[in-house]
Amino acid sequence: MRAVKMAPAGGAARGPWVLLAQLALLARAALALTERYPALSLLQQERHRQRHGPAGEWADQYSAECDSSFLHFHESDCDIGGSSSCESMLSLNTEKILSQAKLLAEQKRFPFATDNDNTNEELAIAYVLIGNGLYDEAIRHFSTMLQEEPELVSAIYGRGIAYGKKGLHDMKNAELALFELSRVISLEPDHPEVFEQRAEILSPLGRISEALSDLTKAIQLQPSARLYRHRGTLYFISEDYATAHDDFQHSLELNKNQPIAMLYKGLTFFHRGLLKEAIESFKEALKQKADFIDAYKSLGQAYRELGNFDAATENFQKALLLNQNHVQTLQLKGMMLYHHGSLDEALKNFKRCLQLEPYNEVCQYMKGLSHVAMGQFYEGIKAQTKVMLNDPLPGQKASPEYLKVKYLREYSRYLHAHLDTPLTEYNTDIDLPGNFKDHWAKNLPFLIENYEEQPGLQPHIKDVLFQNFESYKPDVQELICVADHLGSMMQYETPGFLPNKRIHRAMGLATLEVMQAVQRTWANSKVRMNGKTRLMQWRDMFDIAVKWRRIADPDQPVLWLDQMPARSLSRGFNNHINLIRGQVINMRYLEYFEKILHFIKDRILVYHGANNPKGLLEVREALEKVHKVEDLLPIMKFNSKTRDGFTVNTKVPSLKDQGKEYDGFTITITGDKVGNILFSVETQTTEERTQLYHAEIDALYKDLTAKGKILILSAELGEVDAVCNLILSLVYYFYNLMPLSRGSSVIAYSVIMGALMASGKEVSGKIPKGKLVDFEAMTAPGSEAFSKIARSWMNLKSISPSYKSLPSVSETFPTLRTMIEVLNTDSSHCLKKTIVVV
Repeated sequence: MRAVKMAPAGGAARGPWVLLAQLALLARAALALTERYPALSLLQQERHRQRHGPAGEWADQYSAECDSSFLHFHESDCDIGGSSSCESMLSLNTEKILSQAKLLAEQKRFPFATDNDNTNEELAIAYVLIGNGLYDEAIRHFSTMLQEEPELVSAIYGRGIAYGKKGLHDMKNAELALFELSRVISLEPDHPEVFEQRAEILSPLGRISEALSDLTKAIQLQPSARLYRHRGTLYFISEDYATAHDDFQHSLELNKNQPIAMLYKGLTFFHRGLLKEAIESFKEALKQKADFIDAYKSLGQAYRELGNFDAATENFQKALLLNQNHVQTLQLKGMMLYHHGSLDEALKNFKRCLQLEPYNEVCQYMKGLSHVAMGQFYEGIKAQTKVMLNDPLPGQKASPEYLKVKYLREYSRYLHAHLDTPLTEYNTDIDLPGNFKDHWAKNLPFLIENYEEQPGLQPHIKDVLFQNFESYKPDVQELICVADHLGSMMQYETPGFLPNKRIHRAMGLATLEVMQAVQRTWANSKVRMNGKTRLMQWRDMFDIAVKWRRIADPDQPVLWLDQMPARSLSRGFNNHINLIRGQVINMRYLEYFEKILHFIKDRILVYHGANNPKGLLEVREALEKVHKVEDLLPIMKFNSKTRDGFTVNTKVPSLKDQGKEYDGFTITITGDKVGNILFSVETQTTEERTQLYHAEIDALYKDLTAKGKILILSAELGEVDAVCNLILSLVYYFYNLMPLSRGSSVIAYSVIMGALMASGKEVSGKIPKGKLVDFEAMTAPGSEAFSKIARSWMNLKSISPSYKSLPSVSETFPTLRTMIEVLNTDSSHCLKKTIVVV
């Protein structure tokens, strides 16, 4: 075998061959991550980089490799196959190619250079051909050399690179590239760059475990910042965020000036729900590279997840100041603005996004949604139809937007048809077909047998027009401002909950309408609901809040589960929440992990006491060492029935039938090691369970109505307390039932606030940081405990007399059109007004 030697250490021998494939790898990684996290797209890099001499974050890492003129080459679109144009181009460049090859050979700046100058010149010519994009010509040149010397390592390696550069979309190229690189490894097994190169071919093919194995071998041979960063990227794609973090940390210890590695480190925190740590990493990346757009974008998204709208806006804006055409930032900022209730501003971002990228499904869908939410149905459905035309290719996974868009279009048509119909004369849950609701709530593909589409838009029904705040009468203006204040009292101060001023107004108006309706009921007045005049029932009270929550965001199916088709109810409808999935922690519910863990430990003791009394002491001792969910894994092995996981059911005590208990929610833990755990909770809404809870709520509502009527005649403190406890007890069972597909938490809280106001009490305290009202109810041992907890922060005060002078919400906004108008109107005037609420 010919004696060979490597070019000098420090990366000079790597030249373009590894870098070009690495850029392809990162593009592939970006695509994979975009599919997994469409709202983030945080790994996409700029596509049009220089082939060498790159700017920005790559410059520090590759500057040592870019000091040769050979490296500044350009790709050709020419496919050499005998065409005269290609031949003429090659002949014109011959002198340049030979000149570059001579310099390259003299400096031995290519892999596996030999001790023979003539051989090196021939090899250099082929590598220059690769650099100029003439891959087939390079392959022929290497093949000619290999006919004479079959084990010429540099030629084998170069031919493998050329096959890879031809395009991995052709499996034949990929297989030939891998074959050649494997031959090199068999001949020269101690060179890390070959393992890295093979990993860069394997990873875009989806063979991640093999690529990881190669990178691990390369690191064992010669650790480097680049190799750790490369392997960390693959672990990230595999959702092994903890291991990816360790690799990025190792990479940064070897070379701290790597803004892109610091960004990735931040992303490993972000995807595990460790938002504060992510923010620190993103800020550190910006210290290293002040104009790092992806770091600003990531920082904005992290602040959004924390619920810090102002900080998120500031960082998205900084990214756009650096590049006003940065599509991902426009998309993310637009989505944040939509979920903040700033629909006009959101639309501007989506429209700009589509100017730059007309086929962006996310921006197109969100544009259509924004228009519909504002009552602009013609523009909304036009945008929705464009999304529907983007049929996925055979074997291609449909995007979330494509899956949702037909439901949105059908619901948009329904809303448009009912814009001017009095809200008291129809019922959305009854009108929409059962299978449509079932599929929509479960986010299933729109494959509904015998479905009859909603009628198209009717020309005589006009879109909703913008209503100026000043055009409302002063008492209605006061009503709007009071609603904004009441809605803000429902805001969760917990990561994952972005303040939404549109939701605030909608649920504030719901609160006031509930107050007015309950007061009328206690005064023996009837209500008009679903086309009938009758005494109000408890569901009517919640339906007031449901209608406002629905119209505030038409993207979300807020539906009564007991109105689903009988077949769906018999199977059970699950409300499922992942608390931990793999390494991803749901930060929204972090406050409740300890309480749930304590409950699980108690149930484990009960289980082993009944089924494993001899081992109870050992289990008890083991449980004393359990401080987090992962610590339960060894205990699962104590019993063969729980080896693969276990479920624990909570119980909800009845007030109506003392000693009786209902099924609460189910806690599930499965997994075999840290980082591979599923820790989740779910409620299963079956017909039988629903009937049991309904009977409980019916009895409480009957008592509440009776007590309320007494309260109207007497303002004794004891009666007020009794009414308050009945309201909170009723909602306690509502929360544990979880009877809606979405929005149960804020809907129930607006009912609490409205009913309490009807009793003469107003909630003046905000929900404490980290607390979720629905989880407080679900984890409380009973209704009395929940009432005590809720009252501890509500800080109930006597209601202001000014509420009595407010106009009727149901009469002021009797149709969908008037509801949308008031949600659209600017609320900034309220900040200048003095709201009388005390």
